[in-house]
Amino acid sequence: MYRFFVEKEQIGEKEITILGEDVNHIARVLRMHPGEEILISDKDSMDYRCEIKELLNDKILATILDVEGVNRELGAKIYLYQALPKSTKMELVIQKAVELGACGIGPMETARCVVKLDEKKKKSKQERWLSVSESAAKQSKRVIIPEVFPVQSFKKVLEETACFEYRLFCYEGAVNYSQTHALICQVKPGDRVAIFIGPEGGFAPSEVAMALEAGCKEVSLGHRILRTETAGLAILSALMLALEGKKEV
Repeated sequence: MYRFFVEKEQIGEKEITILGEDVNHIARVLRMHPGEEILISDKDSMDYRCEIKELLNDKILATILDVEGVNRELGAKIYLYQALPKSTKMELVIQKAVELGACGIGPMETARCVVKLDEKKKKSKQERWLSVSESAAKQSKRVIIPEVFPVQSFKKVLEETACFEYRLFCYEGAVNYSQTHALICQVKPGDRVAIFIGPEGGFAPSEVAMALEAGCKEVSLGHRILRTETAGLAILSALMLALEGKKEV
């Protein structure tokens, strides 16, 4: 069953109004008709099983058949801060991070980033990345669309995450595997977690010093050197499994 997202104000007592790009997608791409069922999610983790009632030029009306709360979110709010990678790797990172439960992805500019974006390019890239996030959220049946933040400097991200319960700084020089395991196990529902991943060339020594001085905890991802597009997904997977287990207790 296809899933779509709406704002709270679009939900009525017995009916939901679908607006925007989804109108064209439902009517002309999916070629759906009145009587077909769809799933609609809001930002309060509620799922609405609906039946399409009417397709108009600028909106679609759907009758609510059933309402249920869902438990697909991890509980902890995990943010992946990824240094800008080369080519289209950022799209892969966003897609998989959304599938694994991240609630936000923050592209970062770091000292060793090969990719340099001007302001116009940053805006167009962010629009594309938001589209990737929405598509991945629909596919994985998330009840929220994870935000993709504007590109920021590493220093700025450190400042903005200073109040988070956990800030996990992943880099190849970290060797304390027991600390990594302990940190993952400590994260609990309600916590805010920032994950920092460097570019292809890794973090510069000055950035490592800056992160540790700011109170970040160094994290090791094992004896193997992972590609930048793999590293964040590796620790996200570990956090996802640890948090899913806590939801079942």
